[in-house]
Amino acid sequence: MDDKLYNQIFLKPRFQLEYEMNSQVLLEEIKKHLNDVSKYKMKVVDNHVVVDIPEKESHLWSPQLHIEIEETSKSTSHIKGLFGPKPQVWTFFMFLHFLVGTAFVIFGIVAYSNWSLKQISMLPIVMLVVLPIVWVALYLVGSLGKSTGKKQMDELKEYTKELLRTIKEH
Repeated sequence: MDDKLYNQIFLKPRFQLEYEMNSQVLLEEIKKHLNDVSKYKMKVVDNHVVVDIPEKESHLWSPQLHIEIEETSKSTSHIKGLFGPKPQVWTFFMFLHFLVGTAFVIFGIVAYSNWSLKQISMLPIVMLVVLPIVWVALYLVGSLGKSTGKKQMDELKEYTKELLRTIKEH
């Protein structure tokens, strides 16, 4: 897992790695560690593993690690990891982005209609300036949230590395 991933512009950093173990065997090994005395909560569904921050340390910007394990051959697996906010936070942010985008299109249509009818209305024009600023502000808030959860993201990353190391040693 490359540390450079955190410096990218993406709000949801990703990583990929090859692992010398069959995907089904790896998933079974991970399932054995579900009840380990660990501060992290893990859930396994099909070939997906979700690693969460414990409730008492969790806050709005706490990250979640979603791991997908794919079989590449009988002896190797391809692991895809995705750090991101909890689904509720991500859905809310996407809803706000959709709302801003939809409002921009509507005000653009109203502004064009007023222009073609040779009427003057300042509200649509002002909104066509304000809404992109709101969109950039939403992106900056998301980036701030990512940096707020970076320490926990690093902890999840280290926990996952250690878990994979432990499994490999067995």
